[in-house]
Amino acid sequence: MSRLTISLSEARYRALKEASARRDKTIGQLIDESLDFYGIKSREDARDLVRRARAHSKLPDDQALNVAQKEVRALRGSTKP
Repeated sequence: MSRLTISLSEARYRALKEASARRDKTIGQLIDESLDFYGIKSREDARDLVRRARAHSKLPDDQALNVAQKEVRALRGSTKP
């Protein structure tokens, strides 16, 4: 597992620490869940997601990838094609 050092304002750090205590999770767990929520995945995780989607939809790889990209853009609120 990799380590990361980030700089936060004191207020943001306190809010994060309080949120982690309320949810009975570590700060690292909250950050990891947030990254998942925003669709930030390794290439292999993303490829696996496309493979699983394709298996369920019977779409060819290129169409499954296109659908996945559109869904991610919609989730993120992007208007890029």
